[in-house]
Amino acid sequence: MNFTNLSERIKQSAPIEFGSVFNDSFELFKKVWLQGFITLVLTFAGILPLYLLIYLPMIAMGISDPDVFDQQEMPPAIGGLMILIMPIFMIGVMTVAICLNAAFLRICRKYDLNESGKDDYFYYFKKDYLAKALVLSLIMVGLTFLGVLACGLGIIYLMVPMSLFPAFFAFDKELTALEIVKAGFALGNKNWLMIFLLIVVAGLVGQLGAILCLVGILFTAMFSKIPIYFIHKDTVGISMDV
Repeated sequence: MNFTNLSERIKQSAPIEFGSVFNDSFELFKKVWLQGFITLVLTFAGILPLYLLIYLPMIAMGISDPDVFDQQEMPPAIGGLMILIMPIFMIGVMTVAICLNAAFLRICRKYDLNESGKDDYFYYFKKDYLAKALVLSLIMVGLTFLGVLACGLGIIYLMVPMSLFPAFFAFDKELTALEIVKAGFALGNKNWLMIFLLIVVAGLVGQLGAILCLVGILFTAMFSKIPIYFIHKDTVGISMDV
């Protein structure tokens, strides 16, 4: 679906119903809780090397000069390098997260519509998708920075449209990264309050796994992503082309 048709569908879409989306999400979660756990583990595994990238300057400095950390203050050179590396780290984390979240949403479609086939967690790590995810991550980092500048209130507003980006990325392959952003804002602005409530409530429910000695949260955390699937499905429809 091209951006023009998608925009028209968003304009004509009915308001999102909290109860319907939440109930559907809960029913689907019963089928995909294990896939959510695997997605979360893969996300941690994917961003771990990026964390090492942050500490690489400190490790290198410590090897070259073991006495450098005897001082109470961080050496300016290390601080400067970490500041330079931080944007790369954020973009890398977001790229991995977008691709894996999109894969999870695609898996949600499989179990929701009773499709056959394997659970492909790396479907969106293909060259074309990866390049788009990288550009989308750059935009998201920029938006996050602008949200922080707005005394943090901007982040609250941005969390709604930005939460929709993985769904458009997953199911609307014709869209460019910029069109995904535009679509996310169009749908998010139209249903901002309802989507915000769904994100907050689903997020709280996803944290309930912490009751089980904290380990349970690994199995429940991805519940917070499932409402996004139904929001996309109920408003613009789910493409079967991916």
